[in-house]
Amino acid sequence: MGNKWTETYLIHSNDIDYKSEARLSVLLSLAQRTADADLEQLGATRDQMIEAGMGWMLITMDLRIGRMPKALEEIAIETWNKGPKGALWQRDFRIYAGGEIIAEACSIWALVDIQKRRMLRPSKFPFDVYINEEDSAGETPDKVAIPEDIALRDAYRAVVRYSGIDANLHLNNARYADLCMDTLTKDELAGLTCAGFRITYHHEARLGDEIQVKRSEVADGRLYVSGQAADGTHYFDAYLLLKETDRSDG
Repeated sequence: MGNKWTETYLIHSNDIDYKSEARLSVLLSLAQRTADADLEQLGATRDQMIEAGMGWMLITMDLRIGRMPKALEEIAIETWNKGPKGALWQRDFRIYAGGEIIAEACSIWALVDIQKRRMLRPSKFPFDVYINEEDSAGETPDKVAIPEDIALRDAYRAVVRYSGIDANLHLNNARYADLCMDTLTKDELAGLTCAGFRITYHHEARLGDEIQVKRSEVADGRLYVSGQAADGTHYFDAYLLLKETDRSDG
């Protein structure tokens, strides 16, 4: 065991979009699975965490993409814990294909009391954690703040249903990426490629909740997305970094 953990995955046909590339939510889901595996090899399994009355809450994820993995391509995801930053924890990721880095991510997490739904000090974590402060996939990501001069319009309304929930009856972290990608028009999907994604989670979306998904226009390659409740509560704020599709790509 070391201070990094790596898992390998094959991108299957049900993981891809119409470009035969992995969906953004799949990349986030595999990163989440790799982080879980890293904790499990330290003894912090889901059952052990529940027994201790603790859980992890993702606050912010910042993903930078060189290119998306393609259908039937094997990728390796490497992750490491950079340790606590005050009351929060930072975990970084690198994604490899063919030995080359194709994406990197930095994420911020909070350790929470799953009954009282409040944050716990890092010293409360009862498992030994390997800390790697030397390597870095990027700077600590700030929370997403949508500028006041950015106009948002209603894109569509989503309801949290069985297909998106996790074991806690909450919308899975990775599925928020689908909410953002679903705001893109047919022309945008054809002409633009996702080169990055940053999201901040404000409020858990539970089974049956209705989310009004709002989006901005694309400006300087950035599209802001916000998911809100009827009372104005923000479930999440995010942005997609978009670039013109390289027509030379297969």
